[in-house]
Amino acid sequence: MEEIYTEILNYKPRNEQEEHDREVMLQWLKETDDPWTRTNKTAHLTASAWITDPTHQYVLMAYHNIYHSWAWLGGHADGDHDLLRVAEKEIQEESSLKNFHPLSSHICSLEVLTVDGHIKHGSYVSSHLHMNVTYLFEAEMDQDIHNKPDENKAVGWFGLDEALEKCSEPWFRDHIYSKLNDLVRDLH
Repeated sequence: MEEIYTEILNYKPRNEQEEHDREVMLQWLKETDDPWTRTNKTAHLTASAWITDPTHQYVLMAYHNIYHSWAWLGGHADGDHDLLRVAEKEIQEESSLKNFHPLSSHICSLEVLTVDGHIKHGSYVSSHLHMNVTYLFEAEMDQDIHNKPDENKAVGWFGLDEALEKCSEPWFRDHIYSKLNDLVRDLH
């Protein structure tokens, strides 16, 4: 746990949301015994991926079954202490994308996310928090992509502005995806 704590401690927040969420995450990491698995019913670590094409004009999103919205790719650590590897695994599972690479091994965004109670695989999952870190990836758009039916209905590439329009979750659109798109634009 020391490594993720240090990485989040050294992360330079880009805005007020990240500044506050960073404080919450650091405090939580000090207080919890198991941040890595879903056995921690209150909160657990997750990793997300914001994937852009080499021109940095498009991003890959999935239509999420639970949230009924176009969203980034990502998921639970489920015991894996390498959150970059978790993000890579989720990209492969949720999109079938094979050729991609991180633009950096460092966190590009962090956020504390609320997850409302929902049914997953026929069982109720109580409301909880995701202590999420995000990594920026790049991939060619000409690859075959496929959805993962138990997680998402579709995957697709969208222009940066179109990606925001496709998202039906205002908080994500306005506070996370727009911030991530700004990071992509800054790559030019």
